[in-house]
Amino acid sequence: MSTLLDKRKFYIDGQWVEPATPNDLEVIDPSTEEPVAVISLGNQADTDAAVAAARRALPSWSRTAPAERLAHIEKILEVYDRRAEDMAWAISHEMGAPQDMSLEDQVGAGRGHIRNFITAFKDFKFIRPLGDHAPSSMTAWEPVGVVGLITPWNWPMNQVTLKVIPAILAGDTCVLKPSEIAPLSSLLFAEILHEAGLPKGVFNLVNGDGAGVGSQLSTHPEVDMISFTGSTRAGIAITKAAADSLKKVVLELGGKGANIVFADADDKAVARGATHCFYNSGQSCNAPTRMLVERSVYDRAVETAAQVAEKTGVASAHQPGTHIGPVVSKGQWEKIQDLIQKGIDEGARLVAGGTGLPEGVNRGYFVRPTVFADVSNDMTIARQEIFGPVLSIIPFDSEEEAIQIANDTPYGLTNYVQTQDGARRNRVARQLRSGMVEMNGEPRGPGSAFGGVKASGRAREGGVMGLEEFMDSKAISGWDRDA
Repeated sequence: MSTLLDKRKFYIDGQWVEPATPNDLEVIDPSTEEPVAVISLGNQADTDAAVAAARRALPSWSRTAPAERLAHIEKILEVYDRRAEDMAWAISHEMGAPQDMSLEDQVGAGRGHIRNFITAFKDFKFIRPLGDHAPSSMTAWEPVGVVGLITPWNWPMNQVTLKVIPAILAGDTCVLKPSEIAPLSSLLFAEILHEAGLPKGVFNLVNGDGAGVGSQLSTHPEVDMISFTGSTRAGIAITKAAADSLKKVVLELGGKGANIVFADADDKAVARGATHCFYNSGQSCNAPTRMLVERSVYDRAVETAAQVAEKTGVASAHQPGTHIGPVVSKGQWEKIQDLIQKGIDEGARLVAGGTGLPEGVNRGYFVRPTVFADVSNDMTIARQEIFGPVLSIIPFDSEEEAIQIANDTPYGLTNYVQTQDGARRNRVARQLRSGMVEMNGEPRGPGSAFGGVKASGRAREGGVMGLEEFMDSKAISGWDRDA
């Protein structure tokens, strides 16, 4: 135990404190299957202490001038950039993102969100006129209060910054419960906020699992809002748990994105889609895991996707390079293996990858990049979110059929469209039931809201809408605009 990083303390009321009752949990490096650190799981006393600290800090923090809150975030960004390599190390060792990808993309996602929130906040109007038709009616945007933030392990800083930064800018105080599987990056983030001089109690962190600290935050009478990212199953449980205290609940949940490839798509569309599916070892809720291909180009698409899978390297997260790393845990690895086998058993045609460890690997939670062809949309692999590098390819004959298949899913996070026909792109995008649609490989613009519909939840994270998510609106009449 002495060789492990000791990360048992929580960050409460501006200082690092011992847990009320020790409850050790080892953090496992998924590349080696060896423990890398030990944390403690919090209990009700720890949760109560963190919420109380946030509640005490709320009156003064909620009344700070926006410019003061902005200055704190700008300082946080400065420290974040300075600690980027430390953050990349933490993410690689806790959840398995390869060294280069961790620094550039995982850490970079957090940096990008902080910058985009700074940009959005500079133009944010906390008091806005309703319109020319009602000159003395105003809409005010005000802090929700104490917010509980529950984040996942797959994109740690992406999700932490999408919650903590707008909450702080909104004038809220917060308690973060990061994933107990990948807590090291969030503990480092707490160090960054401390070094940046954030007033005590504005940000607090308690490690714990969903059944413990997660449930305690969801039911706590002094928590005004829960923002959760994770599985649809857990999101349903949180919504039910929060109902008795009538909290504001914001959920960003799973996905089963369709990538519609029409016959006139550009030459790189299929390879781009397959690469995106395998990216982060398939552990992204917005991954394009169902590739819908127009039948006239279907065989060529299957061949191309299989080639991408075979050329995708799989190796330790500790190595530099463009390979993919392991999935996060033994439990996830076993779930993915079961679903790959289910695809075989249900009659999908395996054209790349399959069950078992990649060649030359005998330890670590590594998954072979896998492609199934001739998938029907009622198969398990087309219905369930696999959260691994597994692509299902489905043929279609018409635009209408493609839209029908794409929408035939409980989820509604991100869909993708590949066609050179601009009118068709626009038409299809409007008919897809999802919170986001990305077309021809063009990323959504900086500050675009991230979120879905249906079983993907209805959060809107990032940019102006992400700021408003952490506020309540107040309608005011009789406002003296000359005062």
